Amino acid sequence: MSLATPLRQRFYARDARAVAADLIGCRLVHRLPDGTRLVVRLVEVEAYMGDGSDPASHTHVGPTPRNRVMFGPAGRLYAYRSYGIHTCVNVVCGRPGEGAAVLLRAAEPLEGVARMRALRGLAAGARPAALTSGPGRLAQALGLELADDGRSLLRGPLTLHAREPHQDPPRVVRGPRVGITKAVDRPDRFVDADSALVSPFRPGRRARRPRTAGPG
Repeated sequence: MSLATPLRQRFYARDARAVAADLIGCRLVHRLPDGTRLVVRLVEVEAYMGDGSDPASHTHVGPTPRNRVMFGPAGRLYAYRSYGIHTCVNVVCGRPGEGAAVLLRAAEPLEGVARMRALRGLAAGARPAALTSGPGRLAQALGLELADDGRSLLRGPLTLHAREPHQDPPRVVRGPRVGITKAVDRPDRFVDADSALVSPFRPGRRARRPRTAGPG
């Protein structure tokens, strides 16, 4: 699989919702120390704002040792532990000091699937959803840990790349985020509508198409 130059910092230095919509279909690559390359195509992400309007964001309380990476610069990985068990990974967005990020929730495995199964501790016949559907599973399948907090996505072994040019753009829909107790009505989750790996929308809440590909 050929990969173009990694996405540049200007891609990330925008409103987190615009970045989230544009991340659907992009390819995340992690090159392990032994040379193995793990590649996935993103199909579900969630935007978390840092402008004070989003109480579900880790930065809503201001800077802390835990969330400092979210305050920039853009184009880095923000990793945190969920419930003290699962590592979840995010893409830092926006202007320096803004405190915004996009949570990577699910992806389609493309390359290095056998290694992903081993990292997840799964048998050879495991379904793709068991590999990379859900933020904790996705991070584990890619070999990403809490120690990766702050790693650059612009160069090195961990990079993000644009959608494959010969494929049709994904059909992106927008709806409520999941697994949170605050700001549950915000339509800040973006998914590939044709992927079987995304989380179901909350009952009774209708998904919405993004209004624009630009900020907000």
